[in-house]
Amino acid sequence: MTKALISIDYTVDFVADEGRLTAGAAAQAIESDLTKLTKKAYDDGHVIVFAIDGHEKEDIYHPESRLFPPHNLLGSSGRKLYGQLDQLYQDIKDDQRVLWLDKRYYSAFAGTSLDARLRERGIRSLILTGVLTDICVLHTAIDAYHLGYQLEIPKSAVATLSEARQKWALEHFQTVLGATILD
Repeated sequence: MTKALISIDYTVDFVADEGRLTAGAAAQAIESDLTKLTKKAYDDGHVIVFAIDGHEKEDIYHPESRLFPPHNLLGSSGRKLYGQLDQLYQDIKDDQRVLWLDKRYYSAFAGTSLDARLRERGIRSLILTGVLTDICVLHTAIDAYHLGYQLEIPKSAVATLSEARQKWALEHFQTVLGATILD
């Protein structure tokens, strides 16, 4: 069965030290594993989806504007994929199995064509990677669960703002969403 790996928000704004909403060292520490896992999934013939947050500058109506500083602004360098993952994307982006998905909300499914695009390709199993584990990765996982997808979460390819939040999210994936946590 073909799977899809969804790489969520692994961008400069969420990962780099100078990022506008960075998870910093924790997010930087997963760069190598996340990139290797993405490359392996691509080499194994899986669909690769880059689900990337995109916000308009000074959008006072978006609910995140009251919770977080402006981040991943459309047209900004903050939306660029971080580090090695950006180079991998540049190498594979012209393949029809590679999709770039702009998202506006936490979940990669909310207000996007992701579910339809996955179903067109016969995908029923997802590997979720990226940041932040307890926000965008979690909300994507919850929506995927409700849509009937099987979930795999590689522990070494997700990160968030604190170890406590990371631990809680990984436990939630497993015990509430039935996800397989990969070491």
